[in-house]
Amino acid sequence: MLALLDERIAQQKKKLLATAQRIVPGVIEDDLLQPNDFPALEFHPYFRYEEGVLAGLYEARSALAALIS
Repeated sequence: MLALLDERIAQQKKKLLATAQRIVPGVIEDDLLQPNDFPALEFHPYFRYEEGVLAGLYEARSALAALIS
């Protein structure tokens, strides 16, 4: 189950990066750690939605890992 969440997290990270690059060309994965450096990302609702999906996946993985251990 953790492997499935890890796979989904990797897919969502790619989707988030692709979304960010459509909004701000040239953005790299490291830039996503501080999207507030890019006002176009900071205030873009679709980017923030996709970022929230990723955060939720991380939370689910963390909860599942805690439950397993």
